[in-house]
Amino acid sequence: MKKSVLYLLPLVFALNACSTNELQSDSSTVEAVQKDPLTARQINTEINSSLKNTGDFNWKNASDHLLWSAVFRGNKMVSIGFGADKDDFDRKLSANSREMEDEILNIIRKSEGKERGDALISSDQYLNQIDVLIEKQETLTALRQMKTVRYVEPADYHYFEYENELNTAARSSGSSGSGCGFESKALNTADYTATTPNAKIPWAFAKHNIPNAWNYSTGAGITIGLVDTGVSSQQSLLGSSFNSGSSSGRTITKYGTYVNGSSTDGPNDQCGHGTKMAAVMASPKNNSGLPVGVAYNASLVTYRAAANVLLDTSSEQDGVKKAFTDLANNTSVKIISMSMGHLISVGKIEDGVKYAYSKGKLIFCAGGTSTSITNFDIVIFPARMSEVQAVTGVKEGTSNQKCDICHSGSQIDFTFQMERSSGSNVPVLSYYNGQADYVGGSSVATAATAGIAALVWSKHPSWTRDQVLNKMRQSSTYSSSVNSNYGYGNINALQAVQ
Repeated sequence: MKKSVLYLLPLVFALNACSTNELQSDSSTVEAVQKDPLTARQINTEINSSLKNTGDFNWKNASDHLLWSAVFRGNKMVSIGFGADKDDFDRKLSANSREMEDEILNIIRKSEGKERGDALISSDQYLNQIDVLIEKQETLTALRQMKTVRYVEPADYHYFEYENELNTAARSSGSSGSGCGFESKALNTADYTATTPNAKIPWAFAKHNIPNAWNYSTGAGITIGLVDTGVSSQQSLLGSSFNSGSSSGRTITKYGTYVNGSSTDGPNDQCGHGTKMAAVMASPKNNSGLPVGVAYNASLVTYRAAANVLLDTSSEQDGVKKAFTDLANNTSVKIISMSMGHLISVGKIEDGVKYAYSKGKLIFCAGGTSTSITNFDIVIFPARMSEVQAVTGVKEGTSNQKCDICHSGSQIDFTFQMERSSGSNVPVLSYYNGQADYVGGSSVATAATAGIAALVWSKHPSWTRDQVLNKMRQSSTYSSSVNSNYGYGNINALQAVQ
């Protein structure tokens, strides 16, 4: 099925922009007479037109002037991927990585009149990717014509920030599209069942036969990597009490790759989203009277890679890239889950995902979740990548009726039931110790599916990624005939571990 190809925030399609081909064919005329950069409104209108018409936007299809305009309005920061061909992203496997990088920097030096140290912001340790400062459109044009350049993109164009500023409804809604929240709620007794020693099983788990699967596997011996907003320092069940009750012999390790200012601001969640994702995957099964996770004996390696689920800034995109490369090189990690993304394809994140995939990791990403201010339904990046298993949420008792705020499409691989007719979502641990909350959307669907993968891999520790994935597919609703918008559908966890 995979793949013919956020989240959040509204998209404005006020203008009918030219098609990509028209932009390219007319670029020489436009660039000859129009030297001023486009406004943020004009740039976002071009992006939105592509998203509306194709379900994707990639800077490689933009005109030089559109690209330069976004660079100009993005602190003049540029991300460059290079290599002998489109798949030459791994620096260690690249025959002449240093020479290609030096050639690019020489072009910049000659065109911009800058020395290497003035132009180069960063050079990735593992990937054929650098960030540089560029001021001239002519420099971008020259770089795009180089055979060793895979992509040239704005490194810090804040699409969502501009979209928020340009749209009155978004302004009045504040940060409601960020995916953050610190609420705690009393759980409805209809939304869980009790289990020994004194834990709560979320209603959604039974819909996927997860409690019965625990008779065969609880995720022991498997480590899941979580790329998100970190984990709360105030939730002991994802800290000092991670091993308690029926959960034992495992570890939770926390890192931070999100740079806030001049340094990382640590591994602790300052949004609330990452805490809930960690909880649904692997919170302990103990006597706390709180919700248990899908793989309650799996280990976790968590990353605070972004401030919120919208990967809009250079710091967030760098943080996600580094989290993926770190997890790729962590031999104990078998599964990576990320419930964040962007509407626009981001080259450096794509490289990081491909790098992790090349190391045998099984990767799950959220297909996309909307809010009341979002009116655009596409499978987001990087979920639409072929190396990723895209997951979305569906309504209780269905496998082809998306939740009210979930995205669907041909790139979706699996679904998870996370929305009840009552409106309830999935019970999880709260940000705060001793408290619970609910979480919904494709975010929780993705984290729960990653947990199911841990159950399968724990039952068959010698299996490869493809063997685990095939077993999950064979145990799903549409195993014999893939659904055009919901992939293989819901996974029967019991069948998957037998």
